[in-house]
Amino acid sequence: MPHATTDDGVKLAYTEAGQGAPLLFVHEFAGDMRSWEPQLRHFARRYRCIAFNARGYPPSDVPASPDAYSQARAADDIAAVMDHLGLASAHVVGLSMGGFATLHFGLRHPKRARALVVAGCGYGAEPDSRVRFHEESDATVAFIRAHGMQAFAERYGYGPSRVQFAARDPRGFAEFLRMLAEHSAEGAINTQLGVQRQRPSLYDLTGPMAALTVPILVLTGDEDWPCLAPGLLLKRTIPSAALAVMPNCGHAINLEDPGMFNRLVEDFLAQVDAGRWPQRDPRAMTGSATGMR
Repeated sequence: MPHATTDDGVKLAYTEAGQGAPLLFVHEFAGDMRSWEPQLRHFARRYRCIAFNARGYPPSDVPASPDAYSQARAADDIAAVMDHLGLASAHVVGLSMGGFATLHFGLRHPKRARALVVAGCGYGAEPDSRVRFHEESDATVAFIRAHGMQAFAERYGYGPSRVQFAARDPRGFAEFLRMLAEHSAEGAINTQLGVQRQRPSLYDLTGPMAALTVPILVLTGDEDWPCLAPGLLLKRTIPSAALAVMPNCGHAINLEDPGMFNRLVEDFLAQVDAGRWPQRDPRAMTGSATGMR
């Protein structure tokens, strides 16, 4: 499998499909490049689609130290894949951990982002949930160390924002669990310690986010409770952002309802490519419902 090499020597495996404007997909903690298959099949008809495995996810390298993993590195790894492919800019779509990486890519490399889809982004971001988020991250690491990835997949896969996937698409959900169980335990632990646990809260990034001008689509499921309020924060803060909420969906929205996910992303990209994506009119943010005061 082809790979890109980062500036710290980590090899990132990737796959490609289609031709056209580049469209890069960034996976979640419980997924990998295979999680984007419904999108690769759909968007490769019109775009040059690229999906890659983050560091810690074989066949990408699995650095042994958690110090080799961070939110900044996750964002810069997107740029490294683009550099390897000779892409000056690209549309980028990310889910959950990949959604955070996509947002940070826009903050760190704004001139290289044609458009960003930030999906399922926000778990642990709310100020009153930070302690619990860190505790759950520590519990995840301890569980994987004690029981391995197979047992972890069975437990993590049935979390409160995952059961929607199990109910909607049992066959697809079984495939999701199988692929999660195949992940590297060392990579999952180091990703939790270096990326997930240490990432800054979105509520501490409102200044940089307010300066973003790249077109952004924020997507969330209406039963992905930890991401609903952060999704509204992104919409309120970023003047170029739109928010779409997918009904009766949890966290893995690109797999739970790939048809709706693809339509929303496709319409967004079409507007961006046509030069029709707006910046928010400041008059929409006065705080008045009628404009009479």
